[in-house]
Amino acid sequence: MSPRPVRRSPSELTPGWPDAHSDDPVAEVARLLCLNVRATLDGRSVRELARLTGVDRATIGTILAGKAWPDLQTVARLEIALGRPLWPPFGGNSAAEHDLGAKMG
Repeated sequence: MSPRPVRRSPSELTPGWPDAHSDDPVAEVARLLCLNVRATLDGRSVRELARLTGVDRATIGTILAGKAWPDLQTVARLEIALGRPLWPPFGGNSAAEHDLGAKMG
């Protein structure tokens, strides 16, 4: 059995993370999620957000830095605790979504 290939992080796929658009459609979703998490800080510290949501502050930090791909449990815990969606909506018409659909289809 071959070892699982190492995936590049969202920030490695997005020069200018998180303020610049990513040409990689999956990294773009991670970037938009990061921006949504960042917006929820609303003057709070990462430590305070961790306490409020029950998500480890290091995990929140890696999401904000684009160093890791957040898992579904983490996203769900953040959304439930904050009472708002963080996952970017799928509109089916952005360039990134079109590119991903072309790769998948």
